[in-house]
Amino acid sequence: MYFLALVLAQTAAGASASAARPAECGLGDSADAGNVWERAKEPNLRRYCDLLASGTAKLVGAATLAAEVLDIADEADKLLPGRAAPLVLKGRALLVLEKAPDARAALLEARKRDERALDDPMAMLSWARASARTGHTDDAVAAYRAALPRASALALADRSAAAFEAGATLVSTGTKGLDDGIAMLRLARREAQDTLQLASIIALALALDRSGQTDEATAVLAARVQGDVRRVLADKRVADVLKNANLSHELHAMTAFALEGVDAAGAKAAWARYLEGPGGKGPWAAHARTREAAAGRKGRGR
Repeated sequence: MYFLALVLAQTAAGASASAARPAECGLGDSADAGNVWERAKEPNLRRYCDLLASGTAKLVGAATLAAEVLDIADEADKLLPGRAAPLVLKGRALLVLEKAPDARAALLEARKRDERALDDPMAMLSWARASARTGHTDDAVAAYRAALPRASALALADRSAAAFEAGATLVSTGTKGLDDGIAMLRLARREAQDTLQLASIIALALALDRSGQTDEATAVLAARVQGDVRRVLADKRVADVLKNANLSHELHAMTAFALEGVDAAGAKAAWARYLEGPGGKGPWAAHARTREAAAGRKGRGR
């Protein structure tokens, strides 16, 4: 629980409206001596900063604009070569375009140019997602741990998604990440809304059951989850956060666990799908087999 305490303590102090603005662009358009001197040394600085601001705004908008952001990032990089910020912007756009290996490469190069390039929470979250999607789980876990204490600078939707992804990623590493993963899923349950909140509750209950806290897992599930949840878990937002963490197969385990009390046959089938995929070779395979067998017995009993 130490990690959750750390997050809650640091989140209150982490907000910054200009967090994503690179240092060379200052904190605004005020004509202080430092900014005037920077503009005098770098006549392209204003255009460079305007491009980065425009690209960042487009990433907040429709995903269809991400392709334009690549051109914007390249133009900014040509104006002031060697700076890290254009590569961070490019990496974020590539991630939106489902090009995770290229996104990770761009963000890695940005960090080579400036070791603090990924300090911004959104940049760190993008690094976590790019690492997770490319199978670099240790890097993803480290990045999620670094991003969450600064999460108050993120929009609510990004904060809740980050907490869910962090929790799911930590749980996916097995017993070593279970306690911190549960803490992050508790945070996600509190932060999330609508379908993602229900998914957070189910993921939390599943993690608790995996940790042997069966009574609490049952209570968490019973308090908020009734009936068939398959339609809710099919929501795109739930699919997106699982994909960000490279854990789409966890949807089968979540579905199976939530169905056990209402549809034993459906639960057994979902556990079987989980075991047929990556889950069958993961750290929770034995747990899944036990639950599948129990669901089978319930189905025969009915």
